[in-house]
Amino acid sequence: MGVRRRAGAAATAVLLTALAACSAPAAPEEPDPAPATTAEPTKPTEPTGQASTAPVADPAHAVDPPGERDGRLWSADILVQWDKTIDDELLKQVEQLEGVAHTERIGLGQVSLENRVLTVASVDPARYRNFTQAQVADLQEAWDRVAGGELAIDRAVARRLVDDEGMIRLGVEDDAPDLHVGAYTPQVPTIDMVVNTAWAEDIEMATDNGLLISTDDITPATIRKPLERLVGKDASVQMLDVASRLGLDPDAKLTAVPTGGTLGSVVGTFRYRVLGGGRIAPEPAWVSAHIRTEQVPILGSVTCHKDLFPQLRAALLEVQQRGLSDAIDPGQYAGCYYPRFIADTTTLSNHSFGLALDLNTAGNQRGTVGEIDRDVVAIFKTWGFAWGGDWRWTDPMHFELAEVKRVG
Repeated sequence: MGVRRRAGAAATAVLLTALAACSAPAAPEEPDPAPATTAEPTKPTEPTGQASTAPVADPAHAVDPPGERDGRLWSADILVQWDKTIDDELLKQVEQLEGVAHTERIGLGQVSLENRVLTVASVDPARYRNFTQAQVADLQEAWDRVAGGELAIDRAVARRLVDDEGMIRLGVEDDAPDLHVGAYTPQVPTIDMVVNTAWAEDIEMATDNGLLISTDDITPATIRKPLERLVGKDASVQMLDVASRLGLDPDAKLTAVPTGGTLGSVVGTFRYRVLGGGRIAPEPAWVSAHIRTEQVPILGSVTCHKDLFPQLRAALLEVQQRGLSDAIDPGQYAGCYYPRFIADTTTLSNHSFGLALDLNTAGNQRGTVGEIDRDVVAIFKTWGFAWGGDWRWTDPMHFELAEVKRVG
């Protein structure tokens, strides 16, 4: 992973949207993002046609400035994601498909941020902006900031993640990169945040495993079947007009390719379908290869990702050896592997992968400091778990795998 970057440029506010609930039902309302550190937020106005003078916040992760917007705007109608590079020949075949008006190759990855698995896109700001809403595409400062190494994100998504310095850490590891929020802007449906391609290596994600497609004045669904035949069964093909209304395309086989050393190596490619009622159906082959039910100290029988068990056993065994068993109530264990979305959202959590567990639920609700024994917390951290009590919007019952450690 790359070294953290803490640039001090100001965040630019664009369009504000409502925050969806993102944890257990009836959680208290979450706080707004921290204010910008060096300038007042601004609201988009009519484009001036003048180039921005936004500073280059992070020269080590900057790309060429995009200049003024060039060319027409395109509707973002279909998003295709693979777990590998889309090659030039396949791209050419897609572009020749009847109904495809324009394409843009991008990188797509899923990053875990405080138990929310969010989609980050690595893009060329000059070209990608033409797939965004008009008032966003013409906000020059936003794209200059992305080119300069900052992050563009929907304010509703950022609301629970940005710290007091306007930074968001993209990953669960201690050395995951921290990016400054350069612009709060609405995103293309199903994409939560955007960075430039210079960040892709540090985030451990691809730059060309995704494809945005505009069908212009043709209904996107009319080309779903021929497109799916062309790109193959392992690709996710989402109709974004449906996703913008429902949150996700219910007819799509969805794909998550987690970024970072921990999730990326443990989860691999996670394909699933939406079942309704907040439930998902992961690909049976993935479940068979990764999910196990085994006995562990204190809790008894639990169902989790197979790679979680060595560290979970080690942590619970140390809890026992230090005479702290009574600090964990097996009757208030709320599970590990849950193939469903976070309540009232269409967002995956680390529970979807079996890489998180909830302990002592009654006294450790969201937004509280929690009653869980801090010695237990310290033990879990030693064994590679992140604790939700450290988050900006706390979840003290929650522990998730943050680092793969050798046990034994």
